[in-house]
Amino acid sequence: MADPASYRPKTGEIPTMPGVYRFIDTHGRVVYVGKAKNLRSRLNSYFASVHQLHPKTYAMVHAAASVEWTVVGSELEAIQLEYTWIKQHTPRFNIMYRDDKSYPYLAVTMNEKVPRVQVMRGDKKPGVKYFGPFYPAKAIRDTVDTMLRVFPVRSCSAGVYRRAEAAGRPCLLGYIDKCSAPCVGSISVEDHRKLAQEFVDVMAGRPGPHIRRIETQMKQAVAELRYEDAARHRDELQAIQRVFERNAVVLADETDADIFAFAQDELEASAQVFHVRQGRIRGQRGWISEKVEEIDDAGMVEQLVLQIYGDMADSERMPREVLVPAVPENRVELTQWLSARRGAAVDLRVPQRGDKAALLETVRENAEQALSLHKARRSSDITTRSAALRELQEQLGLAEPLLRIECFDISHTGGTNVVASMVVLEDGLPKKKDYRRFSIRGEASRDDTSAMYDVLTRRFRKYLQESADLDVDDPGKFAYPPSLVVVDGGQPQVSAARRALDDLGLTDMPVVGLAKRLEEVWVAEDTFPLVLPRTSEALYMLQRIRDEAHRFAIAYHRSTRSKKMTASALDDVPGLGPKRRAAVVAHFGSVANLTKATPEEIAEVPGLGLETAQKILQHLRGDEPAQ
Repeated sequence: MADPASYRPKTGEIPTMPGVYRFIDTHGRVVYVGKAKNLRSRLNSYFASVHQLHPKTYAMVHAAASVEWTVVGSELEAIQLEYTWIKQHTPRFNIMYRDDKSYPYLAVTMNEKVPRVQVMRGDKKPGVKYFGPFYPAKAIRDTVDTMLRVFPVRSCSAGVYRRAEAAGRPCLLGYIDKCSAPCVGSISVEDHRKLAQEFVDVMAGRPGPHIRRIETQMKQAVAELRYEDAARHRDELQAIQRVFERNAVVLADETDADIFAFAQDELEASAQVFHVRQGRIRGQRGWISEKVEEIDDAGMVEQLVLQIYGDMADSERMPREVLVPAVPENRVELTQWLSARRGAAVDLRVPQRGDKAALLETVRENAEQALSLHKARRSSDITTRSAALRELQEQLGLAEPLLRIECFDISHTGGTNVVASMVVLEDGLPKKKDYRRFSIRGEASRDDTSAMYDVLTRRFRKYLQESADLDVDDPGKFAYPPSLVVVDGGQPQVSAARRALDDLGLTDMPVVGLAKRLEEVWVAEDTFPLVLPRTSEALYMLQRIRDEAHRFAIAYHRSTRSKKMTASALDDVPGLGPKRRAAVVAHFGSVANLTKATPEEIAEVPGLGLETAQKILQHLRGDEPAQ
């Protein structure tokens, strides 16, 4: 760990203007991004009394090796630059209120000839009607399941629709009356579009005309003694009522707001948001993040707003109001930034009284409960994870903490289709965005040790190249070295990995292997393995990362094998060239799927006719050609 005094800039060198600063570690990674009205005052606070800093801030300044800053002309520019750098570098010490998924929406594709109801994430598409956001996604599926009983709009994929259309038989949803089956002509395209429009009207909060229509139909059925039809209409009314019970009106119909609240202690912060659209709570979401320094609700509002709405590419999803428990100092600049992203005015404020203030209090209670639950669940996990890392470091006799562990595994079928995987643990937790897959060819694929040597050579040669040509703004995918390299296997695989690292000059990088047979830990250049107790948390952590690497490698191997086997199975089909063969592989994915298909389904592949499709099936099934 670096001594902050070794890279502390001289006070006179730091400007007193507003700006944005970055703390950077020895490998060129940006570990923290911040902004300040007065850069000199803010940066000096990190170095003046290091031992009195917040625990996370203390860890951050010791993890860094340098600090850089950029002067800007205004606080609005500082907001924009800070957001850009946080999004670009994802610094590990910044409070990050993000996960790996965008908000789920219920979508009706009115831009298609035959509209479809589905769950969508990501950016909005023109002509598609969206309702939400909903969270969790199960809330949408429950709503769709209920609404399809009343308005049986198509919800199948394009491929399923085409196959049903070609076969002349609807899918299961058509048989159980959850789809009106336009694919087989049970309803005309025009009538199906009207049905989809009714679905949209009800979801948009205009159920009145449809409820009155269903009530009239129910009364008419009773008068005509058609009691089964009357019961069906009654069930339809109850289904619509259940949908609106899930989306209860809590505010005025025109209310379009996101309501945020927080709960925090010295080390962690909990954030919750309720999404209110057309006066209804459409969804709820929460985050738990570690704090780097002491920060009040106003500061947390600023960071949360920047990250949540900065990632929102579709301006239509941004609300007219953002209701928060405290207004940040730079409210004017933050409101300007939000309004610019939305393309219309955004009101950032604290509700003082009435229903909105009451709902804010409800959101705050949710945040407090989430933080309490998180601390109860995580206390044992954090202790166990830290103990495992510390035990593994001690057992291997390593001087540096195991901040990053990389594990490599080889997968193949009898020496063919050889692939490899690399999985990563940081602070004992998987870091999936750093996972990598390798395809191995030529001499390197002759056995496991050759493949292991090839993979590690490629991975760490890339690391050396990116380290030599280090660009702080773009450190590259392989720029960060691990504290420990783990390979799946025994002494031969460990020796191959050690040889690869030594040949690259990385002699100080530790390597171990975990053999499956007896779960022995092999250390490079040691004659005998290290046997950890079966109850050891360190052994359990090694097993988890080894199994994760194996799973990741197997998944990649199956996908490549499936495509290659499908392609090779089609090699001898008369009249089927490389381009059309590739199109068949892309369409069906495997020999099993292709064999189950009908000639008509195969003929749907672009460029194929029915005659060629029949030849493909005859070739795969071993049938004699028709005379």
